[in-house]
This record gives sequence, structure tokens and C-alpha cells, in this order.
Amino acid sequence: MPSSASRDAAAEAALARLVYIELPPALAREIGSFRPDPAVPIPVEPGVDPERFDPRTLSWEAIVAGMLRLLAWAPDHEHAAYYRAFVKAVKPKILAELSEAGIAKARNKDWEVAEEIFRALRGLYPEAPEPLIDLAVMYEDRAEALSQAGREDAAEEFDGKAFESYKLLLAMEPPFPEAYFNAGFFFLRKRNYDRARSLFETYAKIGDNEERKAKAQEIVKMLGAQGYLDELFKEAYDAIRLGRDVEGLEKARAFLDKNPRVWNAWFLVGWACRRLGRWEEGRTAFEKAIELGAEGADVQNELSICLMELGRLGEAKAALEAALRAEPENVKIISNLGALALKRGRPEEAAGFFRTALEIEPEDQAARRWLAQLEGGEA
Repeated sequence: MPSSASRDAAAEAALARLVYIELPPALAREIGSFRPDPAVPIPVEPGVDPERFDPRTLSWEAIVAGMLRLLAWAPDHEHAAYYRAFVKAVKPKILAELSEAGIAKARNKDWEVAEEIFRALRGLYPEAPEPLIDLAVMYEDRAEALSQAGREDAAEEFDGKAFESYKLLLAMEPPFPEAYFNAGFFFLRKRNYDRARSLFETYAKIGDNEERKAKAQEIVKMLGAQGYLDELFKEAYDAIRLGRDVEGLEKARAFLDKNPRVWNAWFLVGWACRRLGRWEEGRTAFEKAIELGAEGADVQNELSICLMELGRLGEAKAALEAALRAEPENVKIISNLGALALKRGRPEEAAGFFRTALEIEPEDQAARRWLAQLEGGEA
């Protein structure tokens, strides 16, 4: 979870850009049923250095922007209720307009702007679940992008923010069905399968989207059939995740003795073997998982690592290309293609992969380090 100090610093930086003015008489007129109060200071987004702000350039847009920024970062401000009423009077359709803008920004990975938009809507409509669920999904997407770039600590921070958002959503009364559906996928991705099952079961009971209800029921069935809810399977996964690879491998094999056609267990075996440097055993396990229906980037990426270590470079390339087709912007996969190109004696090709990784995630340290070594002639 992000520290309170980091959250406070972000809020202070955003609020420091505001200036406070008295509402000019020319603007102090009724807006529908809303009557402005000249005694309440007005936060304004000046668009320039606050010290250079000229009140003569004041516009409704600057006033609304200032109020939204304040509501985003200080929703408990003493005049928050007044600012909410003011913004809604000036911009009655703002919920739909800003929601679309925030979603577009998140889709384009303009994370900071998307977060402030959703925070502003959350501050403007504190009882509405929609801005909060948009915020939760945005945090998840950002966490996944960071994880793909190998920045696990930063990814965990934003997953923590998503978790806190879902906690608030799931506590709402009356229940907001879509929160259960989205939170189910969050806990599925975090491999908390019991919690995911419970949420999907609840959605199947209270949801009103028949297609999503069918999907929720399908996932519940899959979780049972694929062993995710089995205690031995969970013990195996937890042991490997916590670095107890030999113990995890033993438990995964014990699970497979009774459930030999569950691909997830074969993946666990491969994962433990790869971490233990048992490349041939890992390769065999990952290929078995794929044969039994495993899809997605993870299994192909893990398989490629074993194949590279075994010197089977052509097969490793095919596995990485399959992984990249599943997740075209996964920086870890792109960097692994660069590492493979180096093993094949192709430094220029490798540099191209590392540059691509840095275009997607400029803070990716592994790609930056490899590229620096190549450009310095050390690789």
C-alpha cells in the first residue's frame, strides 16, 4: 500500500496549483436554482504559475477546474458541499462527460490525469459507485502494466489502491452488483480463489446482466474443476510464491497424482522447476500444461526461459512470439526476446527489443541496463 506520506505529498502538489479568489459580482448570479454565495472563497485552476494569475482572465472553466481539483484531493474540505452544488449547476452533464474523458485517458495510459479525473468525480458524487469502480479498474490496469514491466513493488502499490477501492464498493448499501463482478476478477488475478468464487457466486445471485451472470457461473465451475479451490493445490502455490520451491514442487506433484489432467498443477510444477534450475523438468511440465489447455503469455514465457537455458533457441523464440501475441505490450516478454537475440549473437536485434521495451515502459530497469551495456560495448 502507498504510504500516507506519499498520498499527502500528491495531494499537496495538486492543491498548491490552485489560487483562491472572491467570486466577481458579474458571475455572482443565480444558475438555475443555485444561488452563489460571495462569502465562500473560490478555488481556481489558473493554467499558469499561481503567482502570475490575472483575475481578469477568469472563466467558468477555470472555476470548475479548480473546484474539481479540490474535490479530487480534499473531498472533506469545509466548503466541499458548496463546490459540489456549484459544479453541478454549471455543468449538469459533467458525470458522463468526465467519465468518458477519464476512461479515454486510462486507455491511453495517461494514468495521472485519469486518476485525477476519477478522483474528482468521486469527490463530486461521493455516494455514486461508478467513479469509484472506474478508479479501481484504472488502478488495476496500471498495476498490470507495471507488473509486465517487471516493477513488482510499484505494481503492488496500485493493486493496494484497487483493493481499498473495492473494499469501499463492496461495503455500499444497497449492494452495487457490478462491484462484485469486477472485484471477482481482481481477486482472481491476485490468485485469491476463495474470495473470487464468493464474489462471483454473489454476482450470479444479484446481478441483472444475464451474460455476466453466465460468465460468473462459468468461472465458479472452472475454479472447482481446475483445482484452484483444493487445499493441496493452494498449499503448493503458496509455498512456491513464498520461495519454498522444493516443498511446493512436492505438493504440486502430490496433487497431480490424484488430478493428472489439471493444467494449472503442471504449471506449478514447471514454475518450481524453473526456479530450482531444473530446466528439462520445467520444459516438460510447461509443455504438458499447454497440451492440457493452458493459454496466455505466462506459460509460454516460462517455457521460453527453460528452452533458452537448454540451448533450444529456436523453440524459445517460438514460445516468446506466442507469448507476445497474447500480450503485445508485455515488457518482460519483449526484454526476453532481446536477451534471446543476444544469445543468438544478434546485438542490433537485441537493442531494438530493449528500445521497444523502454518506449512502452521508460522506467524498465532491466531493458535500460541491457541497452546501456550494448551501447557501451559490454554485452
